[in-house]
Amino acid sequence: MWGWVRRRDPRLLVVRRAVRVTLVACLGFYLCRYVIGSANAAPYALFGAVALGALSQIPGSPKQRARTLVAVLPVGWALISLGTLLSVSDWAAAAGMFVLGFAVSFVGVGGPRLVGLAAGMQLLYILPCFPPYDPGSLPERLAGITLAVLLLALAELSVWPDPAPTPYRHRLADAVSALAACLEALADDWSGDKTGRDRLAALVPEATEAADALRPSHLPPIDRPASAGRHDRALSSAAGTARLLLGRVVDLYFSADREAITRSAAIDLLRTTAGCVDATGAWLRGDGPLPDTNLVAAAITDFRAARMNTDPNGLPPERLRLGALALSLGEWTKTLVVAVRIAAGEPPKHPDPTPVTARPGQFWYAYRRTPALYWHRLRENLTPRSVAFQGALRLAAALAVARLIAGALDLSHGFWVLLTILTVLRTSAAETRSTLRPALVGTVAGSVVAALLLLLGADPLVFAIALPVVMIAGFAAGPLLGLGWSQALFTLVITLIFAQVTPVDWRLAEQRVADVLLGAVVGVLVGLFAWPRGGAGELHRATGTFLASAAEVVRETIAVMANGATPGNALAKARFAGQLAEASFALYQSERHPAAMLDWQATLVAGHHAVRGAEALVRSCPAGGLLPCVNQLTALADDVATCYDRSAERLLRNETPAHPPDRPPPPRWPDDLGQDLYVVADLRAWLDGLREDLANITGRPEPGDELRTRVARVADGAT
Repeated sequence: MWGWVRRRDPRLLVVRRAVRVTLVACLGFYLCRYVIGSANAAPYALFGAVALGALSQIPGSPKQRARTLVAVLPVGWALISLGTLLSVSDWAAAAGMFVLGFAVSFVGVGGPRLVGLAAGMQLLYILPCFPPYDPGSLPERLAGITLAVLLLALAELSVWPDPAPTPYRHRLADAVSALAACLEALADDWSGDKTGRDRLAALVPEATEAADALRPSHLPPIDRPASAGRHDRALSSAAGTARLLLGRVVDLYFSADREAITRSAAIDLLRTTAGCVDATGAWLRGDGPLPDTNLVAAAITDFRAARMNTDPNGLPPERLRLGALALSLGEWTKTLVVAVRIAAGEPPKHPDPTPVTARPGQFWYAYRRTPALYWHRLRENLTPRSVAFQGALRLAAALAVARLIAGALDLSHGFWVLLTILTVLRTSAAETRSTLRPALVGTVAGSVVAALLLLLGADPLVFAIALPVVMIAGFAAGPLLGLGWSQALFTLVITLIFAQVTPVDWRLAEQRVADVLLGAVVGVLVGLFAWPRGGAGELHRATGTFLASAAEVVRETIAVMANGATPGNALAKARFAGQLAEASFALYQSERHPAAMLDWQATLVAGHHAVRGAEALVRSCPAGGLLPCVNQLTALADDVATCYDRSAERLLRNETPAHPPDRPPPPRWPDDLGQDLYVVADLRAWLDGLREDLANITGRPEPGDELRTRVARVADGAT
């Protein structure tokens, strides 16, 4: 048995948690019930531990979880107080359930810590919002929850504490260090080292695996850097930039043009970026000082100066491509370093005195205070198109309806109905239906056993002794065995608890089955009528909107660079669309789906590449200086933007985007523009990369991405 548990739970995280929650719940319950003699405080001591220890998923180390528990204690007091006061009538309790149910769930957009607390906080209102209406018992109830939280925080630190999880910054450090090794090998290859190319081919797959480990689908939700604060935003930005840099390394592998006129300057830039990236990885691991943005900025300046001193007139565009790719690599390296410095708490230096609220760009959040960032996240998701808004409204409606029905039917244990909704309601109707059978079968099986125990008329001391054993098994059964076992054992736990608080008979088990069945019916019906497709339906719309916004970014960028048009709000709209698309993708990953026909991660990369590339170009290239080739650039941009629009249209129709058509024959480009030829090369490299991104959307199903296909090409080339 122990070997089986270790195979299912290698680090014993589930077992440790079950032991801690059981110890706290039983200690608080027995202390209040048998020592203090308070029948009002005892259930709150027990269910407070269950709510914040079993139903909640709090990320971080034991110390961080303990601090979080203490910090949310005032919120728990407020929820229990409101539930106690609003239980004066069914309508008041249901209205409070709807408002608080929505608010508690919706604030989860602020980050994984808030998401993990949502279910437990819901229970803290559900428990007191049922009759009897007894405001006089409020002090005892608050004392019970206070005891539970303090004991739980102490247990996190002292009772078989969990090993500290691997910090996200360490995962990022592994990916960044592997990327630095690839950059160094590429620089050696360009410098004539015959082993550089083979080393790069061997290193890129390893770097790809490290980059894949940063993907949200490969991380538990509570470990993702998804909060609204600067630190997590910056780490997420750094991870996305690292993936883009790795893709650029592969591009440069195939673009090692021995005749490129800026080859020597590109090698110097590449070695500097490799050093900066390596220093970034060392700092993330805690092995070095914070990387310096000025180093890569100076290298970019030197590279631009070298290009300025080299006349490109009369040269074919192919001889300028290597420099364009190297320059984009340098710009993205600078972005990576800036993001890591922001994560360390240092805001970026802004070149002009514009007000903080007017400073645009990728790092706009670095200039705002943490409360303003959380408010911004709440405000941008307060739309029916946000999956967070949809999920919060769905759950709030289900809980409020269930509270009204339980009150109308005068159910003696109506909170079981709402607890069932928290258990079975999922983000899609199909997911909700899949939970019904195990939940109902487990509840019936547990109720039969509970009824037999009550019919036997066992001594209450037997119930007190059996409670911790059954509770440990129940809390561990869900993650290890599934929902059915969890429901069966939790039914026994409830029976053992109530048998020690009030006189009960075998009909308690009958009431449990009826309440769970009622909660399941309400959950299914609400899930069927309120956004029944869950993340899958919204993901098509959100990614389609993102790609359509990216198409506008492409057109606007070329208009600004070629003929000096005034920048519009295409970049701002695309950033917002990208945030909603990322949120939809995160929800989609939490659901069960058949194998996807397209790579959702590559789809998002295609949009982000358009946005980040445009930001770098607008920031670094002169506007309006390419009038002699405005027609050629506009035609090329329109072709790429049209491909984005076509993919967006198919996504909006819930269809798989088609592979983009073959690249049209290149137009004849002027070769007498002087230094502007370098700007043209930069724009063409960006547009060519975007077209390749679209081709990778249908290259492999999720969870593969565009890098795997290109890495395979690297390995094939090495052999």
